Amino acid sequence: MQKIKLGRSDIMVTDWCLGTMTYGNQTDRADAHRQIDMALDAGINFLDTAEMYPVNPITAETVGLSETIIGEWIAKTGRRSELVIATKVSGNNPGWVRDGKGYDGAVIRETVDASLHRLQTDVIDLYQMHWPERGSYMFRQNWTFDPSGQDRQQTMDHMLDVLEALGDCVKAGKIRTIGMSNESAWGMTKWIDQAAAAGLPRMVSVQNEYSLMCRLYDTDMAEMAVNEDVTLLAFSPLACGLLTGKYQDAVPAGSRLSINGNLGGRMTPRTLPVTQVYLDIARDHGLDPVHMAMAWQATRPFAVSAIFGATNVDQLAHLLAGRDVVLSDEVIAELDAAHKANPMPY
Repeated sequence: MQKIKLGRSDIMVTDWCLGTMTYGNQTDRADAHRQIDMALDAGINFLDTAEMYPVNPITAETVGLSETIIGEWIAKTGRRSELVIATKVSGNNPGWVRDGKGYDGAVIRETVDASLHRLQTDVIDLYQMHWPERGSYMFRQNWTFDPSGQDRQQTMDHMLDVLEALGDCVKAGKIRTIGMSNESAWGMTKWIDQAAAAGLPRMVSVQNEYSLMCRLYDTDMAEMAVNEDVTLLAFSPLACGLLTGKYQDAVPAGSRLSINGNLGGRMTPRTLPVTQVYLDIARDHGLDPVHMAMAWQATRPFAVSAIFGATNVDQLAHLLAGRDVVLSDEVIAELDAAHKANPMPY
């Protein structure tokens, strides 16, 4: 595993990060605890979770369970110091968390303490806002995104309120660094500018979707990341399992597609044919498509830690077997050509 800095902080994380959004739902406690052990044994030191998890489906009854399972592993093993732990506060929502209420400064002061309790730790290394309160073009909303109803001053006031609360949490030793998720380039620069002006904590990362199949990050977000030293925490690097090839001919029982029906809007008439283009490139070069997709993340011209998840330890073992794969210039060129010919299938 390669290690990179989280933004301008002094925290070093591996360029692969273990995601935990299935812990407590598709992944039971024993399997989840074994996964954390396996990740550490493979050299991975970074783990990502959220107060909202698990997903598939998200329910008010299971909110916080993924954090709880991680906390039980920490209490059982005493290996907290070996991990960099990231978690998130939920934005406004259909009712899964706080009856739909999102976050402001007052809420964050409470949610940080709740996550610390569930995680059974004294400090959260990276605390993130799961999505902007003003709205987001992520989650396939880019096709119809309309920011015209946003109130700029309201957004600025909200950001300052949140940053002040996070600053208090940093001073109290409850969190070390902060980041956003599902954010835009404009949003990230406003968070950073407000923090600089007020002497408050600076965003070190942004957690956005990024894969061979979803490359929205490649332009203005990439420019923001390079100039502002923001690390991308890329979620869904395997395109929700599409790039494994498992959905090309059937829908495996117990898979995410079998549970939610359309992979969160990713299943379109173009999805499987475009997936096949990437599967063919992997085949032609003697690569496992999973390993190719993960290795591609390290080729990007900005800092990336790719967040991958595994429903069970067998899937995790398959992923970890490719941790040393490096792509040739020829493969990278073919992947870029495939993207240009088949942009954004969903």
